[in-house]
Amino acid sequence: MPKKPTLGEATRFWLKLGFISFGGPAGQIAIMHEYLVAKKKWISDSRFLHALNYCMVLPGPEAQQLATYLGWLLHGTRGGLIAGLLFILPSLLILLGLSIVYVTFGKIPWVESIFEGLKPAVIAIVVVALIKIGKKSLLSYFHYGVAIIAFALIFFLNIPFPLIILGAVILSFVFQKVGWIPKAGSGKSKTMDEELEKSYFINEFSPRKKSGNPWKTIPRQLAVGIVLWIIPILLFLVISDNFQFWKTISLFFTQAALVTFGGAYAVLPYVAQVSVEKYHWLDSFQMLDGLALGETTPGPLIMVLVFVGFMAGYNSFEHSILMGTLGLLTTTYFTFLPCFLFVLAGAPWIELTRENKQLKSLLAIVTAAVVGVVLNLTIYLGKGVFFPTELAGKPNYLAIAWTVVSFFALYRFKINMLAWIGVSAIFGMVTYLISN
Repeated sequence: MPKKPTLGEATRFWLKLGFISFGGPAGQIAIMHEYLVAKKKWISDSRFLHALNYCMVLPGPEAQQLATYLGWLLHGTRGGLIAGLLFILPSLLILLGLSIVYVTFGKIPWVESIFEGLKPAVIAIVVVALIKIGKKSLLSYFHYGVAIIAFALIFFLNIPFPLIILGAVILSFVFQKVGWIPKAGSGKSKTMDEELEKSYFINEFSPRKKSGNPWKTIPRQLAVGIVLWIIPILLFLVISDNFQFWKTISLFFTQAALVTFGGAYAVLPYVAQVSVEKYHWLDSFQMLDGLALGETTPGPLIMVLVFVGFMAGYNSFEHSILMGTLGLLTTTYFTFLPCFLFVLAGAPWIELTRENKQLKSLLAIVTAAVVGVVLNLTIYLGKGVFFPTELAGKPNYLAIAWTVVSFFALYRFKINMLAWIGVSAIFGMVTYLISN
């Protein structure tokens, strides 16, 4: 059996992962599996999947939470914190730098032209994400119906995203009781190769981590989480002349973190709708630019929210980069604090269980609702790109054409997303040079 990795060995991997974790959650999870399971044999495949199943049920970025969970398995709470923090730190620093460059140089025509090329590509990326989520979650006519109802609720009735998720959870619970929905995750399990399983440091036969009685430890950890949540708000109350803004941003991104079922694309419509139309922290074009920036950086796509936080602070305090930076850090803190709390408080409990088919069924209904919500996001963002106000509502045929080209490049020909973003930036620049 492999020796236990030292904290230093694990930390070096988590830091490396933070810089190379491109490609969305699927790519990030694949990198962790390749290194931790296939290469180092620190964690067996069965334990890796058990952790992933739990993280998939949680709200929040599943890859970041999986890193936190696996770090906890290897080195306890300290290991979980290191893994989770290093997963997002490189992306945070890169996005901070890009956000400062964006507000400083974004109004230069050639810089704006780059984003004009990126926006249609981002629409295509969202459409590809919609198809991928749909393939995984639309398991039956029932799930298709859930997706259609969710779309109708948010598109026609402007029902807030959190209420749609809550409704999906209640629907799942009620329909499970009466047996009206197919159970997810059914099927025969493979016979476990005991010798192979024991060749991993952490495996199915490893002793359970001694974390105390969950009934006692979880309330204590929740109390610590609540204190950590309150401290920054109290500091803003004492030192800020505009406490209302900081209270709003803290509550808003905490709420966003708690309803991020199904990945970042699920919560983006909610964030875009509220931050653009209600709080006016940024406009829809800046939201698209933020998505483009988020797609070019490593880490979870939910990091786009920190760009929103930067723009909120920047625009609310007379274009202050310092306040924008504080807004970005505040957003990061309140977005990811629940993610750490869910894993570090829940992991000891979930380690006492095996795969829960009822939880899988609940997740299937929630992610089916997410398909409808992401479709709404696609229409919301596409409307501004395809029918811009400067053209008096007339179609932008060039943007439509580049979106179609981008879709086929990404979906049909499987061109690397990051590479295509570079191609789209060049396309925007070339278009600008030709038209001028």
